[in-house]
Amino acid sequence: MRRPPAGPLSRLRLADLLPVATIGLRTRPGRAALSVLGVAIGIAAMVAVLGVTRSSQAEVLAQLDRLGTNLLTVASSDPRGGQETQLPDGAASSVRRTEGVLAASATAQLDDLAVYRSDLIPDAHGGGLDVRATDTALLSTLDASLLNGVFLDEATANYPVVVLGFKAATVLGVADLTGDDRIWLGDRWFVVVGILQPVELAPEIDRAALIGFGAAASGLGWDGHPTRVYVRTDTTRTEEVASMLPRAANPQAASRVAVSRPSDVLSARLTVADATTSLFLGLGAVALLVGGIGIANVMVISVLERRGEVGLRRALGAARRHVAVQFVVESVLLGAVGGGVGVLLGAAVTVVLAQNRGWQPIIPPAAAGLGLAAAVVVGTVAGLYPALRAARMPPTEALRTA
Repeated sequence: MRRPPAGPLSRLRLADLLPVATIGLRTRPGRAALSVLGVAIGIAAMVAVLGVTRSSQAEVLAQLDRLGTNLLTVASSDPRGGQETQLPDGAASSVRRTEGVLAASATAQLDDLAVYRSDLIPDAHGGGLDVRATDTALLSTLDASLLNGVFLDEATANYPVVVLGFKAATVLGVADLTGDDRIWLGDRWFVVVGILQPVELAPEIDRAALIGFGAAASGLGWDGHPTRVYVRTDTTRTEEVASMLPRAANPQAASRVAVSRPSDVLSARLTVADATTSLFLGLGAVALLVGGIGIANVMVISVLERRGEVGLRRALGAARRHVAVQFVVESVLLGAVGGGVGVLLGAAVTVVLAQNRGWQPIIPPAAAGLGLAAAVVVGTVAGLYPALRAARMPPTEALRTA
């Protein structure tokens, strides 16, 4: 017996696919919005983490470029009670003669001295500020700058004049030098001739009152021993110079000398930022996974609710692949819309946080592209099972249980 000729193959035109695939989205917008929100939160978290991290790292790198990585500090390796211990009196001169050293400046922390705005303030209210004797080359060695006034020179270094670090000036309430600004230091008055800008690589200078070596020796009993030496090196030889400085500073006890590079603190922030980024990216991925599970759940419910529609389409000649494609496209649209919204939210969070902290907002294009692609992939995977379930549904059973 000959089979009847097969009818024309069922076709689903691309022009009809989008209207058919968006029926569920258009008829149940609230449910669709919640599904989109789940994906959007995950993508927004990932984009924001990458954007904020990149903005922060760019700021740190800019600081490193601006401040330089060739500043070293030489000090004793066994400070006692927070006080710096003495180096040999010729430490700075010996360090300057070391090959690869461009400049070196010595300072000495003067113990048991406090700084006051007035001679009427009790001794117990010192404000936690230090007094440091310094040479006149400190400003250029640190590549620091003045907020107001002038720095110590060969003449003023021998007289009771002082330059305040930025924090010290703030604590003492010295904002400008328009009047007769004086501070009480070592039972005598010192005239304030300058205020420094913040010195990011030497925070101990920020909270110090700086006086000249001559004034420290003649009026405050300084014995000529420095406690810290700041060194600028040839950038290409910083590591090499660092290894030579302990013996140069104290040939008799090189093991008691510590050499540090202040910029390493900034570099460490980059490492910490990378570790934190990985953690938050993991949390964002978990949120995205939860959003994908939400899409899958919505699609399963959608298939159950639209059994009659599926059965009718199958009875009228729709192929299984057409039914499957319909639900997969719907799921992909949920993921894509969620991804797009998430990218925009993540970018907005990055811009707001960066501007609040004074950073240049940076949104990596790869983060936006990969975030959107991840959302589409999640939407596709989430829709596969519901789509296959709808495609395998027999028309008669679908119509009978609708």
